Amino acid sequence: MAFTLYSLIQTAILCTNAIAVLHEERFLSKIGWGVDQGVGGFGDDPGIKAQILNLIRSVRTVMRVPLIIVNSACIVLLLLFG
Repeated sequence: MAFTLYSLIQTAILCTNAIAVLHEERFLSKIGWGVDQGVGGFGDDPGIKAQILNLIRSVRTVMRVPLIIVNSACIVLLLLFG
């Protein structure tokens, strides 16, 4: 497999899909990253754990519809061009 721009884009899409499918109650709470974890007080700088949890929630919220469209386009391109 050649190292192309398409393979880089496909890797980014797969990583974004992996973040988007993480389930808070079934997976993240078992490793200590649930909803109630990482909540700081007002004015406190959020730690790395809180920032990662915020990133995961943001990706799931914002990227839901664009991921469906991009995944569909990738599937069509793979079917057409192999």
